Amino acid sequence: MNVINMPSKNVTLSVDEDLYEKYKKFCKKKGWLISRQFEIMMEEQLKEEKK
Repeated sequence: MNVINMPSKNVTLSVDEDLYEKYKKFCKKKGWLISRQFEIMMEEQLKEEKK
């Protein structure tokens, strides 16, 4: 799925604080955006559901 020109939606999530901070540091180290990683995870789960 190409997300470059797709409209985006702001969402609020509740996640474990320690897990979030660790993942935030992990993403920063890799040069990744947390929001894009969340989108990728959702896309992968939807693909799996179709199988």
